[in-house]
Amino acid sequence: MKIIQLYHEEAKIIKLAVENNRQAQQQIYSRFSSKMLSVCRQYIKDIQLAEDVMITAFMKVFTNLNKFEQKGSFEGWIRRIMVNECISYLRVQKKVKFAEDEFFVEESFNEIDSQFTVDQIQYLIDTLPDGYKMVFNLYAIEGYKHNEIAKMLGINEGTSKSQLSHARKMLQTQITILKKQDNGTE
Repeated sequence: MKIIQLYHEEAKIIKLAVENNRQAQQQIYSRFSSKMLSVCRQYIKDIQLAEDVMITAFMKVFTNLNKFEQKGSFEGWIRRIMVNECISYLRVQKKVKFAEDEFFVEESFNEIDSQFTVDQIQYLIDTLPDGYKMVFNLYAIEGYKHNEIAKMLGINEGTSKSQLSHARKMLQTQITILKKQDNGTE
């Protein structure tokens, strides 16, 4: 019974926000801003820049709120806007370069050991070149398929697969180094 109540409450808040009710917009922002800052931070290393991008994306959320059709998750809809805004920001900054590398090896990638903290994992992802990092985030974290990533980034599907393969190899190498350091063997 509570789930229905929460859904109706969310729909009511969205309706009010569409009508430019500032309190409703503030409720939406307060509810989702910390999660969305985390999303932006996955793509943009600098926390202040990530926050700027998030705020710009929230402006797009509120501007386009009337386009949300109550189909699917509202949070997922906001998240998609955040990801697209991060990609746009990185494109404008010309921080992302994709090597047109059609050759890739599909490897299995074991789950990252639970011995690592979230900060350590984020640090490892941050050390990836921007192209690898963006494809890795879109594929492994956001759950996009390679054909969707290729369309979003304006690259070939093979390039997306290659970037992911290279990212995985770099992460695996970094994880191995971290494990050795933690075990005192390096």
